[in-house]
Amino acid sequence: MTWPNFILKRTRPEPDTNFLNVHEQQIPLALIRNHRARRYLLRLLPDGSARLTIPRRGSVIEGRRFAERNTEWFAKQLVKLRANPIKPRQWFIGTEILFRGELVRLEAGMNGEAGTVKFGGQMVTVPDVKSDLRSRLMKHLWKLAAAELPPKVFELAAAHQLSVRRVTVRNQRSRWGSCSRRGTISLNWKLIQAPPFVRDYIVLHELMHLRQMNHSARFWREVKAVCPEYKAAEKWLRQNSSLLK
Repeated sequence: MTWPNFILKRTRPEPDTNFLNVHEQQIPLALIRNHRARRYLLRLLPDGSARLTIPRRGSVIEGRRFAERNTEWFAKQLVKLRANPIKPRQWFIGTEILFRGELVRLEAGMNGEAGTVKFGGQMVTVPDVKSDLRSRLMKHLWKLAAAELPPKVFELAAAHQLSVRRVTVRNQRSRWGSCSRRGTISLNWKLIQAPPFVRDYIVLHELMHLRQMNHSARFWREVKAVCPEYKAAEKWLRQNSSLLK
């Protein structure tokens, strides 16, 4: 079987941006259409902006009305965020990160200031081993995921006689994967940090959407048939999701 080309996407499509009036403040409001969403969702993002998810049969007008009805809730969340701003976790020599489901320690190589970092059998060149290593190592992990995840998708798709058009590896903020009606599977690069059985569950989960484009009882029967231990994988994700950010 010949694998189609896969794409490593670093950018997301720019959504329409409006503003939400919250206690005389204009908060940037991104309007996102999600055909798989069942209801309107208003979310506060780490940068203090708002995101409104509009379901398949929803409208921008109704979505804005929903957001305006929830401005008091949003204002309370904004106060909490400003009191305790979310700061990206920094990675230094000695920091432990998840890699293939195991906590591994970042170690310095032998080349001094402009040297290398080692972890879990990987070796990454960095400009300064004493600086925050997060950005450089995340890029390495993303490239690793882009090399490993698409072949796994096509392997499992072939095993279950399913046809996948292409695979993309992305940086989704709130989901591990997605499946389009056209047969495109998109996966979160952070799956490279999860154990193989969790990675395989997410892949199989998205593949089963090629049979059932929903989360009905029938869909979950399909998932259970191909991944009997899927609940253990979901439990692992719940327990470790904070380490995958």
